[in-house]
Amino acid sequence: MLHVCVTCRAGRELAEGEPRPGRLLHDAVLRARLVQPDDGLQVREVMCLAACDRGCSAALTAPGKWSYLLGRLSPDHAADLLTYGALYAAHETGKIMQSLRPASLRDVVLGRTPALPVPEPGA
Repeated sequence: MLHVCVTCRAGRELAEGEPRPGRLLHDAVLRARLVQPDDGLQVREVMCLAACDRGCSAALTAPGKWSYLLGRLSPDHAADLLTYGALYAAHETGKIMQSLRPASLRDVVLGRTPALPVPEPGA
């Protein structure tokens, strides 16, 4: 799942009525989704990923996989975020080496957390 923070101000003050950069990123991702093949990656808007001073932020999560917090993003990253998300979704553990990410996303990982255990069926 790709979570995109829609409340992000990208570390700056906004003029009255100015759209939030996080919302612009989210909307750009949805537009990019229309022209990229459906790889099963879900896109979800979220409220605040607590990376407010590091540009727009997003997170990649899935059961049994490492989770990644991404920052320093803009709407220009939308298509590459979907590409990275597809690589993440297809990988067993979600650990995508920096060299395999789209070039624009090689330095956007702010942090990662270990995978939570996947509950056993019937447990």
